[in-house]
Amino acid sequence: MRVLLLKATATALTLGATLASALYVTAHLKNPAAPLQPAVLSARDSGAGAGLAGALVVGPTVRPTDSPPIASTYAS
Repeated sequence: MRVLLLKATATALTLGATLASALYVTAHLKNPAAPLQPAVLSARDSGAGAGLAGALVVGPTVRPTDSPPIASTYAS
């Protein structure tokens, strides 16, 4: 009898948490008109590569350095 009560309680808590989270999510919906990502400037807007007919020109973002290589990623 105790096992059945434990299973029923766990099931009720699971269903209650699922219902509460579903109500929370539906109450806090995103704006459907919001953009999914930020706008990207085209090459003609940024001034770089003006003759590429709207193609986006991306320069190198990783630059070499004279720093010693990292031997460990541990941080305290």
